[in-house]
Amino acid sequence: MKDVAIIFRREFRAYFYSPIAYVFSIIFIVLNSGLYMFHFFFFGNADMRAFFSQLPLTLGLIFIPAISMRLWSEEHKLGTVELLLTLPMKSEEIVLGKFLASFLFYLVALAGTLAIPIVLLILGKPDFGPIIGGYFGAILLGAFFLAVGIFISGFFSDQIVSLIITSLTCGFLALIGWQYVPMVIDGWFPGLGEFLYQYVGVTRHFNDIERGVIDLKSIIYFVSFTALFLYLNAKSLERRKY
Repeated sequence: MKDVAIIFRREFRAYFYSPIAYVFSIIFIVLNSGLYMFHFFFFGNADMRAFFSQLPLTLGLIFIPAISMRLWSEEHKLGTVELLLTLPMKSEEIVLGKFLASFLFYLVALAGTLAIPIVLLILGKPDFGPIIGGYFGAILLGAFFLAVGIFISGFFSDQIVSLIITSLTCGFLALIGWQYVPMVIDGWFPGLGEFLYQYVGVTRHFNDIERGVIDLKSIIYFVSFTALFLYLNAKSLERRKY
């Protein structure tokens, strides 16, 4: 764990040295909060379902690709990845340190949206069960998307390319969890859309948790896929050593 902590501190500090991280964090908070508050004042519902329903797309298309693109791409560009891999550390520890740093930074940005439930508490009587479930789902969702982003970043030296590929991948995972998208795919390839919806689509599993229903299958889905992509990232690094 000592080696994990070293990588974690190195990567977490790097976020606060980059103006890009601040810019995208502000965009994330303002965009999500702004869209939600428009919905709140228009419909007058004292709940956060509108906020959480848009979260898979705003996270997958914008924020997560932006904070994960540099994690390996920058190492490739600067030529420090070979030096990093020669250190007496396991590949799994390096990957885990980078992941935990990006995950904590994500949690800091997500905490910036906690002003919304505070406002709801002042203006109405919200049901905090779905709100707590929504934030719990957002934590799992962010971890999964970050694992995907770190894995993709390991293949590119250009941060913009990494951002685009991660955005497309996470966007696909989010969209495939909306039922009408699999229906369209089923029209072309019968059965494929339903299979992707049931076993691959992120939004379906996120919505189960966001409604306040803590489904063990959805939790296993997020945890297992997060672990899988981190494992694949570590194994791809192992191959670079030889």
